[in-house]
Amino acid sequence: MLIKSFNMFDRIIHYLRNQGQFSKRIKKRYETFWHDSQAEQIRNMPMSQHDCIEKWKAAPYWQRKLSNKYNAREFAQMHGCKVSDLYWKGADVDYLDFSKLPPYYVIRPTIGHSCNYVFVMDNGQNLFDKKQYTPEEIKIILKREVTKNPNLEFLVEEFLQNEEGNHAILTDYKFYCFNGEIACLYVINRLSPKSGFGAFYDENWNLVKKVQFNYPPKLNQQAPACFKEMVKTAKTLSKSYGMFVRIDLYATRKGCVFGEFTPTPSMGMNFTSFGKKLMLSYWDKYCNGYI
Repeated sequence: MLIKSFNMFDRIIHYLRNQGQFSKRIKKRYETFWHDSQAEQIRNMPMSQHDCIEKWKAAPYWQRKLSNKYNAREFAQMHGCKVSDLYWKGADVDYLDFSKLPPYYVIRPTIGHSCNYVFVMDNGQNLFDKKQYTPEEIKIILKREVTKNPNLEFLVEEFLQNEEGNHAILTDYKFYCFNGEIACLYVINRLSPKSGFGAFYDENWNLVKKVQFNYPPKLNQQAPACFKEMVKTAKTLSKSYGMFVRIDLYATRKGCVFGEFTPTPSMGMNFTSFGKKLMLSYWDKYCNGYI
């Protein structure tokens, strides 16, 4: 009976956390973006940093193109932002020659979320799950996912060094942005894809109240050396994106490096009461009328 009571309590808390206008707006955006017959065609339309902005925006809800991580890289470079070096891109992993890769590299899918099928490789070990993988074992996993989704490709990229010059799981800097304005920044000292510690800041590195419940709090985080560059990058990309988006950046040995765009962060769930009010105030002020 006690266990059932706890489960009921958890369900009530989950329900209450995921109510309200902000959550509804994110869910509506998800439905508008992806419950559409053209959604995958638009997302996976090959784009280049050399394409004019009119070509980028030549589609309904063109921001869907930026949910393809290769397109997102190109868009960031188009705006003068740094990205990780690209070693290989494709769907037929039989053409991926692991012998030509350095001992440190990252593999990630062009479509996906929550770090699924991401390999952060350090001399054969995936730092995300602490397991050893041979090239053949990685190929089997990647082939299986491509078979499930013909639109899927994989990117093999540089394993970025942190500001101290070490190869380690990078700290996440997630900027919640509204048409060139930053509502807050979520800094996550990540231990794995789903564990770590975090805190929230404004664009001047002032601590703000908790915006989401995702990770336990982390005290006394220090601003990275490239923080001013990060703020500038987030504002530039956000202004071009034109509506609410979370922009993920990294502080590395070569400065601020772009990660990805997230148009529906956490599907609008697990935001605090303060977080929902903050998001809505920026949405209504800077993105009024946009989904």
